Amino acid sequence: MSEPNSPQNTPFSVKCEILGELWLSYRTDEEYQDFVEYNDLGLPLAYAIAEKIVQPSVEAERFVNESWVMLLAGLEVEDTGFSSIDDLLELDEES
Repeated sequence: MSEPNSPQNTPFSVKCEILGELWLSYRTDEEYQDFVEYNDLGLPLAYAIAEKIVQPSVEAERFVNESWVMLLAGLEVEDTGFSSIDDLLELDEES
């Protein structure tokens, strides 16, 4: 299991990119409906941060990180340092 500060963990900026893309591309996908509805703050915040529309506050980072942890738990994968949503979803398909 990776340590919380391990260099293998996904950087915050990439978490925002992945969650933002998930929000844009999968928010109407039935498979992700419950996740998207529950993370109605974390996902759009991640998108806004990734697109540099807003600067992340401590509270915004908390929402984004909570959404990230929930996504990984739902996919039943560990944070090994993802670089894109495709990277993450390919791992999910393998498990």
